[in-house]
Amino acid sequence: MLLRFSAKNYLSVADADEISLVASSLKGPECSLLSIPGTDLSALPSAIIYGANASGKTNFLKAFSFLRNAILQSHTRGNPEGGVPRIPFRLDPARAEETSSLEAEFVVEGVRLQYGFECNDDAFVAEWLYAYPEGKRRRMFERTGNEVEFGSHFKGPKKILVELMRPNSLFISTATQNDHEELSKIVAFFRRTRLSMNVAVAKELINNTFKKDQVDERTIEFLKSIGTGITGFRQTEVEIPESVRMLTKEFATIARKHMGDNVVVEDDTSDRSMDVAIEFAHTGMTGELCYLGLERESSGTRRLVLMMNTVFKALDEGNLVIIDELDASLHTFAAAQILELFENPKINQNGAQLVATTHDTNLLSLSKLRRDQIWFCEKDRAGASHLFPLSDIKSRPTDNFEQGYLEGRYGAIPYSGDLVAMFGTK
Repeated sequence: MLLRFSAKNYLSVADADEISLVASSLKGPECSLLSIPGTDLSALPSAIIYGANASGKTNFLKAFSFLRNAILQSHTRGNPEGGVPRIPFRLDPARAEETSSLEAEFVVEGVRLQYGFECNDDAFVAEWLYAYPEGKRRRMFERTGNEVEFGSHFKGPKKILVELMRPNSLFISTATQNDHEELSKIVAFFRRTRLSMNVAVAKELINNTFKKDQVDERTIEFLKSIGTGITGFRQTEVEIPESVRMLTKEFATIARKHMGDNVVVEDDTSDRSMDVAIEFAHTGMTGELCYLGLERESSGTRRLVLMMNTVFKALDEGNLVIIDELDASLHTFAAAQILELFENPKINQNGAQLVATTHDTNLLSLSKLRRDQIWFCEKDRAGASHLFPLSDIKSRPTDNFEQGYLEGRYGAIPYSGDLVAMFGTK
């Protein structure tokens, strides 16, 4: 369960800014609120972020992705001499010399946790983890440079893990890769979090995904319910062209030359002649099933296949899903149905959460969305992005939020200026 995420000096987020999924005290429609252990507060099942193009909505999601990837991969996949792949705020040259800071507050196995780090281009300069059993803060560890101090409640090996840690790898990543039991449970929260950042989904991505996984039957039912015409699917074997196998082999050789023999090439087809392809069934005029390849399906349908499989798995396991541009290539009805899956307590029984960006203002008229679930993102005159919730703006539950947003009452909308003056005939 995610409670809060903050970022500073990363991409277009210059000063410390955050999104919170802790429910406010404002009255709103009933939804599947989640109890926060050790408090009288509740967490929200979803939050949607609005803003003009290039306002920084996606950058905030990328900041979370950077945090997640650093936790999961900085020790194993990071180049020992490659520094930290952070991207500071570029519009102020002074920011390049300042650290970037990212922090998340979340719940694992009934315990509230606070984890974060600071980094520059070369190394992680600070890192911390605190636990709040029964609401009282306990220091698990604090890192400054290459030194780590541990709290009395930190269990397991310490010194050997610090010795294995590199300047450009996180301590939590180092410990997890060396099977630290307690920290592995915490890292599992980020491993189970799924991010859907690709608006365009190629058929190859779907085929590769479902080599190891199956298309969820509920995904097929969802596609059917929104009128795609899909009634089923099948997996078929197809021949891999010789040119593709040779290209994969050459890529693997180049990768191992520059990255070492231990590099893993995902989906290595160089030693296989056959591959698996997904086809979707449509019911023809005679009642017989007609199977179509993914290239015959719309871009929205292809995206939904991967997205809905992820959503249903999250609902089953109570995980967090982050989606960029929820409405991309989707009808409003489909986007609203996805939100409803998380809002309905009869469906969302395990505390799953959704954070998504969108431009679809029709979603603002949904009767089940609370004001603290609606967030806006806009840039100031210096080009820095800022997030703020509708609940911070004076409004009433009965207000027409869609109309208010389009009229500019809440900000976070594009301003085109005088089009005739800019583009009229001279």
